[in-house]
This record gives sequence, structure tokens and C-alpha cells, in this order.
Amino acid sequence: MNKRRFTRSALACAALLLAAITSQAQPLSNKPIRIVVPFGAGGVADVTSRVVAQKLASQLGQPVIIDNKPSAGGIVAADTVAKSAPDGHTLFLMSNGSAVTVGLFSQLPFDMVKDFTPISTLGYFDIGVLTASDSRFKNLGELVAWAKANPGKLNIGSIAIGSTQHLAAELFKTTAGIDAQIVPFNGTPAVVTALRGKQIDAAVEILTPIMGQINSKAVNLLAITGDKRSALLPGVPTAQESGVKGFVASSWNALAAPAKTPPEIIARLNKEIAAAVNSPEVTQKLREMNVQAQSSTPEQTAQLLQSEIKRWGDVIVQAKIPKQ
Repeated sequence: MNKRRFTRSALACAALLLAAITSQAQPLSNKPIRIVVPFGAGGVADVTSRVVAQKLASQLGQPVIIDNKPSAGGIVAADTVAKSAPDGHTLFLMSNGSAVTVGLFSQLPFDMVKDFTPISTLGYFDIGVLTASDSRFKNLGELVAWAKANPGKLNIGSIAIGSTQHLAAELFKTTAGIDAQIVPFNGTPAVVTALRGKQIDAAVEILTPIMGQINSKAVNLLAITGDKRSALLPGVPTAQESGVKGFVASSWNALAAPAKTPPEIIARLNKEIAAAVNSPEVTQKLREMNVQAQSSTPEQTAQLLQSEIKRWGDVIVQAKIPKQ
């Protein structure tokens, strides 16, 4: 009798263990996964998310849908995900723009740190300092030297106030120790037009949407603002190599879930996202867009978000940009 009871108990424990293992391995149902993107279709963040989503769908054997919800500061997209069921089926495309939003808005309907669980980064993409192809400035050192010799006369273009590009331009001023005017425009095409038309002396812009202009020599890329050279543009130095020590700024994208999503679901998603991001086909597709594919652990992604919130918050305060 004792032996039979022991056998039944052992079988019950084994069944429970198998169920737990199965639950951890398959925490997601087969319904579609929705990635809510805080930008319009066609931009680098949107295309990055679509490339990764396509691979994820193949791996998981279920649809992965992109839902574009552009708005000021990405607030609509973030709020949608923060209030969604924490079941792993609604994810937020988080970015350095999400970190900027925290410092830029006086009130948000969510807490960017407490209401989300970061899962993994997807990739990083470069920002550059550019001039017109026939500009007097042939390298970043010449630009900085002229700005120091002519305080307040250098005009630097960027897109809208509070954007990553605008804040990167403000960070450039601070780290280079120059007095320059930041001129905001309503989009990348307007920045490029002003640069080529000599309405501004230089521009700070994400490289992906202007690679055609760079490759055709319509504009001159003085320096990359990342911590290392671009794989697509290995001949272009970093800003730090060009003498502006401490000027490091790059854009990044990541995926996050609502805060109460169970740990086993986060672990499964992290595993699948890492496999997708690091796959040769995704890595190559992103590289062609000048995006460096890179996954991370949930803990590393959370640390990145918090460090970026502090960093860009400090830039906003130093630049005296009023909160919205």
C-alpha cells in the first residue's frame, strides 16, 4: 500500500513538473501578437519592427501585427499598451524617444518605468553631424573651431524641438563647448533642403532616411555620434575621434510589455525576440538600413531605459526646453 501511494505521489509530482515545464515553454496562446508603434508607417522604427515581426511570426507560427499609432511623444501608443491585458499579446515599440517623453511632458497618463516591463532591444541606429557638400567645413574639428571663434553665428538644423535629433544637437553644443543656434524644421526633407540651400551651416540627423543623400555626395557626413564607426560608413570618424569627447548619442528601439506580464511570458518573448534579431536574415536587412541589430536581456533593457531617461532629462533641463 505504501509503495502504491508512493508511486501515485511520484506520478503526480512528475505530472505537475511536466505541466510547469510545458507552461514555461508555451506561455503564449496562438492569438495574434500586436506591436504598437508610436510612429507612422515607413520610418526606420516602423520598418525595423516589421522586419523583426515577420521573423517572429515565422518562429512562433502565429501572426505578429504592427499597429501604428503616431502622436506627440508617442503617448497614445504607450498608453494603449500600458492599459492592455498583460498576457504578452500587446507589446510597445519603446525607443530613446520614450525616454525623452518623460522629461519633455509635465504629465503623462502612465509611468514609463513602472507601467512597462522591457523585454529586449531590437537595434541601434546612428545620428550624424552633416554639412552641405560644398561647405567650408570638411571635418568636425573645423566646424567646432569656427564656432568657438565666432560665438552665436553657427546655425545647426534639426527636426522638431524635443526630438532626439534636436536634443542631440543641444548635447553637441554642450559637449563641444560652443555657442550656436539650433534651428528646428518640421521634417527631415526640410532640414536637407535648408542644408543644401545654405540656410543652415550644419545639421544633426538620423542617418537612415538620408543615406541616399550621403551616398550621392549631396551632403557631407562629418562624424557619427555613436560610440563606434558605422559598418556601412567605416571611413567616417565618430565625434569623439574628431575631438568632441563625451559626445555620444544614438537612437535605439526595444520591445516592452505591460508591467504585470508574468515573468515566464517575458522570458519566452525575450528568447524569441533574441533569436529573431540575431538571425542572419534580420541582421542583414537591418544592416542595409544602417541599423545595428542587437538584442538584450530584460534587465539590460530596463537599465538602458532608466539611464536614457536621466540622460535626456538632463539635456532638456540644461537646454531650458519648457515642458509640454
